[in-house]
This record gives sequence, structure tokens and C-alpha cells, in this order.
Amino acid sequence: MKIGEVARRTGVSVRALRYYEEQGLLTPDRTPSGQRRYPEETVEVVLLFQRFYAAGLSSRAIAALLPCVNNGHPSTPQRHLLRTERDRLASRVAEMTDTLHRLDQLITDADRRAGVAA
Repeated sequence: MKIGEVARRTGVSVRALRYYEEQGLLTPDRTPSGQRRYPEETVEVVLLFQRFYAAGLSSRAIAALLPCVNNGHPSTPQRHLLRTERDRLASRVAEMTDTLHRLDQLITDADRRAGVAA
């Protein structure tokens, strides 16, 4: 599929897809005229990249983990990176969960003071 179709189906800009290519994250085929052509599985891969970016992984970390995504057989350094990123993310989730509970308590206290039933 063409780059515009990948962009449309993933909600990612054409510019971002070109950036992924520059970073070695995507390797589209090229037509004789130089147009990029992507296989169907590119949509799921790009959506995974977006989740990784949203979770705070850098393009360098994503590139290092890309072989795990492609073949499911991480090397020892890749397994270490996976665990490191997972631990970092788990810590962020714990902090966010604590913040959520604190906000819930503030809302409950404010509602109670205002006489609002929960």
C-alpha cells in the first residue's frame, strides 16, 4: 500500500512515516519510480510504534527492540532492554495510579463538603 494509505489507516502523518524510515524502523519496498510500497502488516507495526512512543520509549529503543517484534526471538541485550522498559513503565503506572487515587479522594471530599451524593 502507498504511504498515504498507511498514514490514513494508522492516524500517523506521512512525515512521521518518513521519519520512521529514516530511523530504520520501516523499510518499504520501492517501485521503479521510487514510490514507497508497504505490506499490510505495516499498519500493526506502526500502531505498535505509536504505543511504544506514547509509553516513553525512544526511537533508539524501538529500533533496538524491532528484531523482537519481527521474529519474536530477543537476544540477551534485547531481553534486558525489554525488562528495563517494562520496569520503567510499571513505575510510571504505579505513580499514575497513586495520583488517580488521590484525585478520587479529593473529589469524594469535595462532594461530601458540597453535600453531593456519590
